[in-house]
Amino acid sequence: MSEAVAERLVARQGEILERLKALLRLPSVSTDPAYAAGMDATRDFLMARLREAGLSDVRLLDGGGQPAVTAAWDGAPGRPTILVYSHYDVQPPDPLELWKTPPFEPSIRDGRIYARGASDVKGSTLIAIETVAEFLAAGGCPVNIRFFLEGEEETGSPSIRTLIERHRESLLADAVLSADGGRASTSLPCINVGSRGLTALRFTLRTAAKDLHSGRFGAAVRNALHEMARLVATFHDDAGRIAIPGFMDDLAPIGPRERADAAALAVDEAEFYAAIGATPWGDPAHAVQERLTLLPSIEVNGMWGGYTGAGNKTVLPCEAHAKITMRLGPGQDPARCQAVMRDHLLAKAPPGVTLAFEESGPGSAAFTLRDGHPLLTSAERVLERLSGRPPVRARIGGTLPITAVFQEMLGLDTLMFGFAMPDEDIHAPNEFFRLSSLEEGLRAWPMLLTELGALAPGDFRQAASASTKAVQ
Repeated sequence: MSEAVAERLVARQGEILERLKALLRLPSVSTDPAYAAGMDATRDFLMARLREAGLSDVRLLDGGGQPAVTAAWDGAPGRPTILVYSHYDVQPPDPLELWKTPPFEPSIRDGRIYARGASDVKGSTLIAIETVAEFLAAGGCPVNIRFFLEGEEETGSPSIRTLIERHRESLLADAVLSADGGRASTSLPCINVGSRGLTALRFTLRTAAKDLHSGRFGAAVRNALHEMARLVATFHDDAGRIAIPGFMDDLAPIGPRERADAAALAVDEAEFYAAIGATPWGDPAHAVQERLTLLPSIEVNGMWGGYTGAGNKTVLPCEAHAKITMRLGPGQDPARCQAVMRDHLLAKAPPGVTLAFEESGPGSAAFTLRDGHPLLTSAERVLERLSGRPPVRARIGGTLPITAVFQEMLGLDTLMFGFAMPDEDIHAPNEFFRLSSLEEGLRAWPMLLTELGALAPGDFRQAASASTKAVQ
């Protein structure tokens, strides 16, 4: 049946592409209140399509922030229930002047559709929705379905835990299939088996009660910007290795399988750095692919203070600010890493320098879909049939907070099965999605749902139990 459904989906590809264009025209930027109307319109669009497709209980789930869209279909008694996850929010389009065509007016060029959200992640989201819709039009889906389309992924999913606590009964399932989480290579078939975790820290540094005249006080009073620069310079050694005592203590050792998987996706380092106009940085004992996916990172995302307007102002700033994110490797606890960073900053701050930390969320741990998991083996069979070769197992350097949260709060494991590629300029101007990926996804999703439908619900529960014990 999956082959027939896939052929009908491919035959309808032109219609699906027009629906994708309509979705991309809706500016669903979650971080900026100016886009509230676009967020509302996107939710309305998705709910209308899910109702039209024949799903029931189509509604919004409120967790205190941007609501999630949910829908259900329970017409496959005795078969697994799959929670299909994705997100409908997108990054801001700025800087607008760097777009070749308007970010919310989809444009097709050279077999690609350009628009904000095309790759991250509206293209893959629509693949999942249209696949379920086609199965229902043909008489039924191989599995029971729960859709969970989040509206805050691009802002770090701040209300996801509250949302799950409030609406747990709507999320009961045997496993999660995520349309988010793209492929690691443009040339090799890949299956995502994990992602790095993430935690953040924001703080303000102060050296005096007020800003001062640099002529009257310079050389006698600490400059807050100078002190901030000294602090953040202690995060790494000269080669780029993390130099914070204790930060790496709970990082799981890299095993031979992880090294082999990373090596299969190894990049030419000279080409890698040349393509982005940068020079090598990071632990030289590890290849770039290992640094990007298996090792933690500490990045200053923003640092500011003093006068930044036109011309000069001879001020000695009394205050400086910084935002830091930490990507976490397997085994690392977000709360512990955040505490280690706070302790390090406080220990390194000299006398007379005070630090004030803003409240930060708990963060999320790295996620790993373990070897032998039925989600993984099913997806590998599908991709091998489609490509004619076994897929490479890949970890992504980014973070999908829901993977760790679903495992912790619902006992559910997640397979990332999105079809975005790594070069599609997500979060940047001129984001695009390949039309070939649209067709590939419309063939792969019916096959995977059919594979999962042949399994017993208990197969997933046993695997999830083993995963939970491994995390503990």
